[in-house]
Amino acid sequence: MSPVDHADLSDFRSTLAGPVLTADNADYDEVRALWNGMVDKRPALIVRCHDRADVVAALAFAQTHKLEIAVRGAGHNIAGNASCDAGMMIDLSTMDAVEVDLAANMARVQPGVTLGQLDAATQAHGLAVPVGINSTTGIAGLTLGGGFGWLCRRYGMTVDALRGAEVITVDGEILYASEQDNAELFWALRGGGGNFGIVTRFDFELYPLGPEVMAGLMVFPLEQAESVLTQYRDWILKTPVEFNTWVVMRHAPPLPFLDESVHGTKVAVLAVCHTGEQAEGEALVKQLRGFGQPVGEHIGMMPFVDWQQAFDPLLAPGARNYWKTHNFTAMEDGLIQAAVKEANGLAGPECEVFFACIAGVANRVSADAMAWNARDARFVMNVHARWQEASDDDACINWARSVFASTRPFASGGAYVNFMTDEEGARVQDAYANNFDKLVAVKRQYDPDNRLHLNQNIRPD
Repeated sequence: MSPVDHADLSDFRSTLAGPVLTADNADYDEVRALWNGMVDKRPALIVRCHDRADVVAALAFAQTHKLEIAVRGAGHNIAGNASCDAGMMIDLSTMDAVEVDLAANMARVQPGVTLGQLDAATQAHGLAVPVGINSTTGIAGLTLGGGFGWLCRRYGMTVDALRGAEVITVDGEILYASEQDNAELFWALRGGGGNFGIVTRFDFELYPLGPEVMAGLMVFPLEQAESVLTQYRDWILKTPVEFNTWVVMRHAPPLPFLDESVHGTKVAVLAVCHTGEQAEGEALVKQLRGFGQPVGEHIGMMPFVDWQQAFDPLLAPGARNYWKTHNFTAMEDGLIQAAVKEANGLAGPECEVFFACIAGVANRVSADAMAWNARDARFVMNVHARWQEASDDDACINWARSVFASTRPFASGGAYVNFMTDEEGARVQDAYANNFDKLVAVKRQYDPDNRLHLNQNIRPD
C-alpha cells in the first residue's frame, strides 16, 4: 500500500508523460527487479520518467510527501542503490535516446541508455566512447562512478570523455555542467557518483574505433596462473596502449573452442582486445601464447559491438552477486601468489577473480582534475562472487571477503566505487582520498539535506 493519498497520487499521475507504478500494477515486479538478484526492494512508487519534466515533478512530489529517493538508470549497480523500500524509484530506463553529432564529434546520451545501445549508435560511424565491458550496464551509473573497459588504455576513463552533462538538482533546477558552466559541479560529477543531482543527458567526445578489433580469449590451466601472471604484469605495461589484456581466474565455461575435458576446470583466462593494426595485434598475441601451454584459444578479428557482448552470458541479470575490489600500482609477487591461492578455492562455478589493466592514457590525468582520482592505479581487481541460491550466500560472501583480505596488503589505496557494495560506506572517503573534502563542499552546495543518499554516499556534514 502506498503511503500517499490516492487523490494526491492521481493528481501527480496527471502531470506526467510517463506512468507511475505501485504494487497493484501487473508490471511492478518486473520493473522493480534489478540486475543483482540479492536485492529485493519494494518501492511505494516507481516513476517511469519520459523526460526531464517528469524528473522535476518526481523530485517535487517526493519532497512534499517525504519519500526516500532511489534513482535507476539501467539497474545494474552491484549495491542495489537503484531501489528502496517504501520510497520512490525515479526510473530513467525509458529515457534511452542516443544522438550522434558528427559535426561536433559528440554523442548526446540519455541516462537510460545501456552500453550496448551506445556502442551500436557510435559504431555505425566507426566511433566509440570508452565504456565498460558488459552491454547491459547503464551509461549513467558507469560514468558517474568513473567507468573503464577495453579502451581505457588508449582513450582513458569514461569520465575522461565526458564534455558536459544536463543535471537536475534536488530542488528541480535544470543546470548544464561543463568546464565552462557550473565547473565545480562538473568536477564532482566525474567520479563522484549520483550524490549531486540527477543527470538527464551526458555529452561525450567520440573517438575513432574499428568497427572491427582483434579480440578473444586464451585459456591456461590454473596451475600455470602464477607463471602467466608474473610474465603478464610487466609485459602488458610495455605494450602499445591500443592493446589491452585482462586476466580472469574462474571455472571454465562450456565454450565451444574448449575441449569438453576443460569445461568446469579451474583456469586462468587472458581476455584480449587490440584496436590497432592487425599485424601488430597478431605479434602481441603470439607473445602471450608463449606465457605457458594454453588449453584453448579463440582470438581474431570481429566487430567491436560483438566483443562488447561476449561476456553478457556470464553476467545475465537475476543471479546473486557480491563484489570486493582493490586498486594496484603494481602486481607484486605476494599479490599474485595470494590471488592464485584464493582462486584455487573458488566458492562456486560462477565465481571469479579478475585483474583489469587500466594503465595508459588514464594515468596521464592529474589526480585532482576531477573527482575520480586513482590516476596511479595500473590494475583493478574485482572479486566477483556470483551464485544462484540463497543457501550459498555465506560461502560465496565469505570467500570474496577472504580474497579481499589476503590481497589488501598489496593494494595502493582508493577504490572503484562502482565495484563497492552497500556495506562499504566507510571506504568512501578512502576512495576519493585528497578529493574528498572538495566533494563534501560540492555536496553541501547542491544537496545539503542529503536527499540523494542511495549511492556511495558523500555526506554534506
